[in-house]
Amino acid sequence: MAVKWLLLIPHGIVLAFLWLAYLVAVVVTGRYPRGIFDFQVGVLRWSWRVAYYGYSALGTDQYPPFTLQDVPSYPTSLTVAYPERLNRGLALVKWWLLAIPHYIVVALLTGPQVRWEDADGTVHYQTQTGLIGILVLVAAIVLLFAGRYPRPLFDLLMGLNRWVYRVGAYASLMTDQYPPFRLDMGPTEQETGAPMGG
Repeated sequence: MAVKWLLLIPHGIVLAFLWLAYLVAVVVTGRYPRGIFDFQVGVLRWSWRVAYYGYSALGTDQYPPFTLQDVPSYPTSLTVAYPERLNRGLALVKWWLLAIPHYIVVALLTGPQVRWEDADGTVHYQTQTGLIGILVLVAAIVLLFAGRYPRPLFDLLMGLNRWVYRVGAYASLMTDQYPPFRLDMGPTEQETGAPMGG
């Protein structure tokens, strides 16, 4: 557990470049080109596998694969249904205005990032630990001393992470379906068509 951060450095480097491409690829059109959509789902999927292995869930010791593709043998998955049409008008407001309540929740779950400038203009960022980070720390301590992952804690972490990824897909204009204010805990998500597998 303690060395996972070191093992995740190669993933972090590759994902940094993928996320740059992801942000450029966000398309505001009535129809999402399938190739761009599949790429973005792949970046979310890869990020989720890394988070699941690492410090968003501590869900497995199986090292995440370096691929955008779905890997059925990996213990977690992420899917987003391809939208045949997206509402053009909604695309102009959903990623910022409609998603604000969810951004507040996600900031509490993942830890808000604080930005400030010194008198000389130097910009500083400080990330504060959110609820997910605190619960993963509790899980790590329990795993260290008890040797097992309490199922209710794992289920809660899965539900919180699902919320984060649903908002990410919505804010990335990949779906018009507004993310539910619901905590889907357990090994699988309720059938809603929203992203996040188990």
